[in-house]
Amino acid sequence: MDKYSFLNAMSPSLLADLYNQYLQNPDATEPSMRAFFQGFDFGLESGESLGESSNGTTTVTLKDSGTKETEKVEVSGNVQKEFQVINLIDGYRHRGHLFTKTNPVRERRKYSPKLDIENFGLSQSDLDIDFEAGEVIGIGKTSLRKIIEFLENVFCDSIGVEYAYIRNPKEIKWIQDKIYHNQNKTDFSETQKKNILRKLNEAVTFETFLHKSYVGQKRFSLEGNESLIPALDTLIEAAANVGVKEFVMGMAHRGRLNTLVNIFGKSAKTIFNEFEGKDYDVDGFDGDVKYHLGWTCKRQSDSGKEINLNMAPNPSHLETVGSIVQGIARAKQDDHHLGEEQDVLPIVVHGDAAIAAQGIAYEIVQMAQLDGYKTGGTIHIVVNNQIGFTTNYTDGRSSTYCTDVAKVTLSPVLHVNADDAEAVVHAMNFALQFRMEFGRDVFIDLLGYRKYGHNEGDEPRFTQPKLYKAISEHKNPRDIYADKLVEQGIINKDYLDQLEESVKSKLNEEYEDSKKEDKVMMTKILQEEWEGYEPADKNEMLKPVDTTFDLKELSKLAEAITTLPEDKNFMKKIKKLMKTRHTMYFEKNELDWAMGELLAYATLLKEGHDVRISGQDVERGTFSHRHAVIITENSEEEYVPHNHLGGEQSKFYIYNSLLSEYAVVGFDYGYAMASPSSLTIWEAQFGDFSNGAQIIIDQYISSAEDKWKTQNGLVMLLPHGYEGQGSEHSSARMERYLQLCAKDNMFVANCTSPANYFHLLRRQQKTNYRKPLIVFTPKSLLRHAEVISSKEELAEGSFQTVIDDAKAKVKDTKTLVFCSGKFYFDLKKRREEEKRNDVALVRVEQLFPLPKEEMNKVIKKYKNAKDVVWAQEEPRNMGAYTHLLLQYDKTKDFRVCSRRFYGSPAAGSQTRFKRRHEEVIDYVFDDSKDNCLNDYK
Repeated sequence: MDKYSFLNAMSPSLLADLYNQYLQNPDATEPSMRAFFQGFDFGLESGESLGESSNGTTTVTLKDSGTKETEKVEVSGNVQKEFQVINLIDGYRHRGHLFTKTNPVRERRKYSPKLDIENFGLSQSDLDIDFEAGEVIGIGKTSLRKIIEFLENVFCDSIGVEYAYIRNPKEIKWIQDKIYHNQNKTDFSETQKKNILRKLNEAVTFETFLHKSYVGQKRFSLEGNESLIPALDTLIEAAANVGVKEFVMGMAHRGRLNTLVNIFGKSAKTIFNEFEGKDYDVDGFDGDVKYHLGWTCKRQSDSGKEINLNMAPNPSHLETVGSIVQGIARAKQDDHHLGEEQDVLPIVVHGDAAIAAQGIAYEIVQMAQLDGYKTGGTIHIVVNNQIGFTTNYTDGRSSTYCTDVAKVTLSPVLHVNADDAEAVVHAMNFALQFRMEFGRDVFIDLLGYRKYGHNEGDEPRFTQPKLYKAISEHKNPRDIYADKLVEQGIINKDYLDQLEESVKSKLNEEYEDSKKEDKVMMTKILQEEWEGYEPADKNEMLKPVDTTFDLKELSKLAEAITTLPEDKNFMKKIKKLMKTRHTMYFEKNELDWAMGELLAYATLLKEGHDVRISGQDVERGTFSHRHAVIITENSEEEYVPHNHLGGEQSKFYIYNSLLSEYAVVGFDYGYAMASPSSLTIWEAQFGDFSNGAQIIIDQYISSAEDKWKTQNGLVMLLPHGYEGQGSEHSSARMERYLQLCAKDNMFVANCTSPANYFHLLRRQQKTNYRKPLIVFTPKSLLRHAEVISSKEELAEGSFQTVIDDAKAKVKDTKTLVFCSGKFYFDLKKRREEEKRNDVALVRVEQLFPLPKEEMNKVIKKYKNAKDVVWAQEEPRNMGAYTHLLLQYDKTKDFRVCSRRFYGSPAAGSQTRFKRRHEEVIDYVFDDSKDNCLNDYK
């Protein structure tokens, strides 16, 4: 007992405060106090912690968590009850959100134990006793009754706050100070209240107008969650006042049209034209449904500040757009707000079913604090309908809340009743202030309902009859709030009628105007970033581009990227590597793949283009070929040669990504969307890993220009080639990309020389248009003795879509073989072994747009070759063959040499792989094997 005698000198208030601090951050508590509180907690759990002694003091039983031994300590005053009251307060902090009034149309699920005072060792007789514990929540010594009333208002009213899992004491204190102030409410002025009502009215009237004007048409209305509109309006105005200059927003369908009109200022007339299904004002543009389209505008804040608003386009894969938003925001930060990243604010509006169930949401959250992907904190808003299409929330997730993904990064969550407009706006202000203070994500779960079915032509009573009976009898948030303001004497009924009539009159006017127009005007997003860039058709894409670079300047860059600083300690292998690179350029003039690639980046940096590369292990490279980031041996300090080229240069960003494809490709696509002057690259660890990002590939990379009139220059590097590594990691599934190729939507290449790769990368930035570029990059060729180029080929050459056979004798050629990529070197080796001078091997380096004219010239040149072959190492149903059949008429007359049809790209057995591979090569050089598909297994 002696070691705790100091407790008797403490006032109950101080002891209560120390215990409160211990509950929030045990590690920061003084050791002897921590030991006391730990023992007290364990004793409390066992039910034998407290008791009264005869002299009026409190006997506290401490229990050791390891030995279970007990020790009794006497402390003066009402310490027993103070501890219990603080435990009650802590119970509200941890579990108060489970007992809120946040659901406007349903009874909440029941949780146990409740926050009844009896569960904390307190009784009804304690309600009117004053406790020092009131100090820890900022209301001073007061009765237990008032403490509970305060806690109910803060934690269990229209807002439920989840934050107790956060580990940063500064964040915890900041949050508690915010929510204790005014009992987690804002005392809005009359003007502010009228503004909230005005935006609510705009939201409600817009939806009502559409419902009557376009009966049964899909619009994914916001009805039941209209308070999103005043919340977003408040967020943008308040953010502008604290220095935010640009907003990047992503949201799925529900409420999108309402947001575009009432927040982004898109003309309702344009929306009406879209409902009418009119054609577009641009030829060759297919467009998309109205609730997928993006928008960019400038808005003047109430305080006179100009702010830039961007709404990213998105497909029906709802959470995908979250990754695009992060990429756009990061590009804007890197290009225009470097050092002031918080000037760009990402906002993502989710659906409850989507955020809980779609895995990309988790991937995006995991990116939030990573150097290569962070954006200074995102405000996440969930428009919570409590239903996903027809699925109840109880069938849509195992977690308590749809927002439980927020806990991955210890982000605070506010669950808000969407019927309480002031609570919603209050929560939005909290979210903004937290983001600006800590640069971290914050989530708002806006609990409302969906007035109609999944779309307006659906019947929700089929699956939720009881719920929809309640919804049909429920007032909308505007009318609920208007009644409240009438009761407060701030407005009368005529005021609301005038508001509604004003909006309705404007909508009617735009509706009539829309009937006078024949076509829909389409507006590009991010227009300022894309000034000077023009659309390009296939003919333009096939034109040669000047990608030359001054040889003397190239040599300077080679010197810079192959020289290490002498004042840093590097591994011997790294020093040897850099010396080898220096020798290959300055002495041997034989540049390998890595040097071709790295010099391409260096030249672009000197010409004013930023370069961003991300993906799994890209800094070193999966195959240890790149070494763009070099680590010192002792301190693990990073040295990036490309940021030390000498003189003026742009910025080189390269980041190892988290083990994600879906979210990271989406991020980099968004980055390229907002920064066309940057070379933006995503590299797959192995080519087949890109299938984890198939939704981005299908919905954005291959189709966005047709759907949304948006160009994008993202480069995807996909290691591809059959080296006997099994079914995985052999094929980048080029057939999938080639199947998606159409008109002028992307470039697809399969290069075989460092020089051609150098010019391909440079071509990507030297045009006044942007197209996605898919490159099937090599693995075994990275160090192949014959895969070399000279410095002159880099400096003076250009990208070759077709590489003719320099050694073939035209007159002697009987077999003309077209092939692509690494397989060329396998065929070349066999030709040399068999001394087959009658075979010409021609490489098709660009697979789309297919260089038909060049291929025709080759066929015409080798007029003596009666045997024209397409050779590929992939199975017949994979690779480029079916693409050629679709794109090039002459293919039907080719003799095809490939593996037979398979469901898996390659065999797992090394022996079987070699046999199949050799048999394809055999067939190329022996046309007598007519039954190719049946000859070998």
